[in-house]
Amino acid sequence: MFNEAKKFIEMMYEECGLETQDKDTRLRKIEDEINETGTYTHTTAELEYGARVAWRNSNHCIGRLFWETLIVRDLRNVDSPEVFISEIETHIVDATNAGKIRPMISIFSNDFKLKNEQILRYAGYENKGDPRSRDTTQFIESLGWKKSEADFNLLPLTFHFDGQWHVHEYNREVITEIDIVHDDYPKLAALGLKWYAVPMISNMILEIGGIEYHTVPFNGWYMETEIGVRNFTDTYRYNKLKPIAEAFDLDTNRTDSYWRDRALVEFNYAVYHSFKKSGVSMVDHITASKQFKLFEDKEKKAGRKVTGKWSWLAPPLSPSLVHNYHYGFDNTVHSPRFKYAKKEVIETCPYH
Repeated sequence: MFNEAKKFIEMMYEECGLETQDKDTRLRKIEDEINETGTYTHTTAELEYGARVAWRNSNHCIGRLFWETLIVRDLRNVDSPEVFISEIETHIVDATNAGKIRPMISIFSNDFKLKNEQILRYAGYENKGDPRSRDTTQFIESLGWKKSEADFNLLPLTFHFDGQWHVHEYNREVITEIDIVHDDYPKLAALGLKWYAVPMISNMILEIGGIEYHTVPFNGWYMETEIGVRNFTDTYRYNKLKPIAEAFDLDTNRTDSYWRDRALVEFNYAVYHSFKKSGVSMVDHITASKQFKLFEDKEKKAGRKVTGKWSWLAPPLSPSLVHNYHYGFDNTVHSPRFKYAKKEVIETCPYH
């Protein structure tokens, strides 16, 4: 652990232009703490820097140009379910920021374990809702939560703390949802499609200098294709491409009508402009790719090599129109970093 801590501290002090003497003092303190307890505690400044660099190192993320703007909330001292719930709802409100979404991360102690894959996610049933959420929905229902099956039931906040599960139905005033409509195709509104404003990931671990934080919900803002391509038209998600095409009066009986392609472009246009009309931040895939090019240029000037996973960085709509479609990336993962948590079964649920 000390070797990992040393690499992190040396990188931080070099990049931030901090005094070598202070670095040496800090490393001695960390080494003593590890020798005594087997671990060490990050300062808030170290936590802030580490979380931001973890975003900079996120190979799946096209929005890394803004890594230095990440708001880091050090909530490691939270020690009750009531305060935890309050801080999660505060994060939702502050990140939404009346539509001008701010990138934010809340870092809690590992005493809390979230069941939610995202803090905001729609429930999934056999023939309704988001198929990706079916297992989570069934588990939360086993804890006593139940709603009539529908496409857009927001799952409650569900977490494990102090030997028991807690289920909290959100205060609806803290959540912003956007109806997806198209000015030129009013039939789209009849499908009743909507999505929440803030993508708030909660199933990843933050690793900084050898220490892992397991409960670190974080958000940026949406790129329109995340909703318009992946969430709504992937066959293993909402799978709505055909009814969307029919709402656009396209001929879905013939492949050579190009109904899939035409519907996908118009629907992503609808998603983007629905968010914009509602005053909620969103980026289109062409602009996001241009921003990523600026990130690449800045990193090159800083003497750092950009790593990435090509299949995540090339947008799922018209990928050949963006610069990074035409070359690959080294997918090496560096620390600090985010990594996916392994699914964990906690055998303390009284309903099992």
